[in-house]
Amino acid sequence: MTKAFVFPGQGAQSIGMGKALADAYPAAKAVFDEVDEALGEKLSTLIWEGAQDDLTLTRNAQPALMATSLAAMRALEAEGFAVTDAAYVAGHSLGEYSALAAAGALSISDTARLLRTRGQAMQEAVPVGVGAMAALLGLDFETAKAVAEEAAQGEVCQAANDNDPSQVVVSGHLGAVERALVIAKEKGAKRAMLLPVSAPFHCALMEPAARVMSEALNAVQINVPSVPLVANVRAEAVSDPALIRALLVEQVTGSVRWRESVGFMGAQGVDVIWEIGAGKALSGMIRRIEREITCSAVGTPEDIAKLER
Repeated sequence: MTKAFVFPGQGAQSIGMGKALADAYPAAKAVFDEVDEALGEKLSTLIWEGAQDDLTLTRNAQPALMATSLAAMRALEAEGFAVTDAAYVAGHSLGEYSALAAAGALSISDTARLLRTRGQAMQEAVPVGVGAMAALLGLDFETAKAVAEEAAQGEVCQAANDNDPSQVVVSGHLGAVERALVIAKEKGAKRAMLLPVSAPFHCALMEPAARVMSEALNAVQINVPSVPLVANVRAEAVSDPALIRALLVEQVTGSVRWRESVGFMGAQGVDVIWEIGAGKALSGMIRRIEREITCSAVGTPEDIAKLER
């Protein structure tokens, strides 16, 4: 059995996530305390008792999802599991930061501050209403890429997330993304719909945010991760801190190559993947990419109790 641990991205957030872990495991509660202290505010109160709309704001969702993933990791460690039980770690977009924190490449405090900065920078890079993202269902990546290129017409429209064999997300200027919806349906997409996001992530419009993150990442210590990271923009394993830093900057404007990342892990013999943190979205994608891989979502004490050693 060869394991990988993966960490969810934006969209997985929900009020109350991680609360049962914090109640059951002091080490999990300590993660939320550390994130609160690093940010100088009670993010944990928002996560457990706040309004979903406030939690969904990018500046809150990013550190909140990381905190929940790291709380789950600490709970696993309390039960005798270790990140080094995995051959690889990976994360979807912001989940890459959670993966690096879990593998000891970044401290939790630095990761919380980086994600707060990343969330704010991505939000501020494009005025509200100027950009959009849309999911194209039932098209492969090459077709979706061609749709985006045809829809651009002098504006930005890029294939942003290659999630699984039948789901690609495009990102860019609102008008171009709306044109992509029409073209995608003409090319046989089963569904094409705008996503309820606050900014057009993972496209060239995020260049101002990439500059902010370059500066922020240069100011923090990145260690060699205890487990190699399968990087979003490379879809291959990396461990060199300087390369990890560069790829985290590139990731802001680059495509999340999730389908290829899971394919890479499968090709290396990974047959069990644990999704660490909130939700089960990645498990669904993984099953559509590599049917032979067994997935388990690990976000509650009950989930941990069911795991096989």
